[in-house]
Amino acid sequence: MAPSTTTINDHRRVVSVVGGGGAMFGVDSGELIRESGRDSLCERHAIVPGKNGPRPRRRLTRQRSCKENINHFAAETYLISRLAFTLLQYLGVGYSWITQLLALGCYALLLMPGFLQVAYHYFFSKRVKRSVIYGNMPRNRMDLYLPANICEPKPVLIFVTGGAWIIGYKAWGSFLGLQLAERDIIVASIDYRNFPQGTISDMVKDVSQGISFIVDNVADYGGDPNRIYLMGQSAGAHISACALLDQAIRESGNGESVSWSISQIKAYFGLSGGIMEGEQSLRKFSPEVKVLDSSFKDATLLLPPIILFHGSDDRSIPSESSKKFADALTKVGARTELVLYDGKTHTDLFVQDPLRGGKDDLFEHMVYIIHAGDDEALAKDATAPPRRRLVPEVLIKLASKISPF
Repeated sequence: MAPSTTTINDHRRVVSVVGGGGAMFGVDSGELIRESGRDSLCERHAIVPGKNGPRPRRRLTRQRSCKENINHFAAETYLISRLAFTLLQYLGVGYSWITQLLALGCYALLLMPGFLQVAYHYFFSKRVKRSVIYGNMPRNRMDLYLPANICEPKPVLIFVTGGAWIIGYKAWGSFLGLQLAERDIIVASIDYRNFPQGTISDMVKDVSQGISFIVDNVADYGGDPNRIYLMGQSAGAHISACALLDQAIRESGNGESVSWSISQIKAYFGLSGGIMEGEQSLRKFSPEVKVLDSSFKDATLLLPPIILFHGSDDRSIPSESSKKFADALTKVGARTELVLYDGKTHTDLFVQDPLRGGKDDLFEHMVYIIHAGDDEALAKDATAPPRRRLVPEVLIKLASKISPF
């Protein structure tokens, strides 16, 4: 039995569909995120479930002062700069390195009008709770993106960013977080240790701990503990998939349990994810190898629906990676859907397309799945205005041509 496969051609139309899929969609309003001058009445006085009965929702933390915002911005800038130098250190020096570096610089410069707008909202929005601590290890922080009004529990997306396992950072999920918050979806963007600060095993442990924190505490921020979704992009898709599969193995009786249950994850989204190949020490962190291992048989039934998205022209992580993972999942009986976007590269789906504004198939597919069963939310999605364009098309096309990804 082949995995459910959808191919998206001409960036809008569905050419062939085998199995289930989502809807083709509408997008955010003109602003990245709407602000309200004060918390809504229902948000300030809402009651949430507690271990010992109903209790008032935790009051959101106060907003930072201008001075605190500036200090935080300086600290974040320092960290991002350090990550960039770490990447350069691993790349080494040579003609190819210089060419790639120049391409990366030009790529970022061309898209800078959009990046600056997203950064402004990230640092100054009242609905972004930055650097929430979820563990005691370095980089155990997450950013929370909250809808403007939380009168009732909202669905939650846990997002794990990419970064080649070297420069992953929670702020890379800011654009997606701001967009989904507009659709009344809470987003938790998890940071985790990178090389050389931690191994892949450390990264998986960090992400698993971050998931546990959200499961236990998201109700305090207006989230619905019964509607939690997990997503990873690029290296983050690999790490989050490993965390999901490891948890399934634990719960099937083949390892130690942890403080969250895989049954609390409604679905998993993998965007442009990779699989580990080569040395045995790396292959043990390959989602494909984990799934096909004989010890995984009992864990298969525990897995939530898995939806994999990939661009057919991805040069950084070829779409064959997602195809192999989908085939392995289908072979063991897991509920799997593979969505391929014709002509899309590694960054088109996550960077260029969202910056274009308008309708975005990937975004709306995810929103449709997350809001499934909520007629009111789906009706609101159907009338949502298109997102505002953040970067002129000519700059986006130039950036796509010189992108090193």
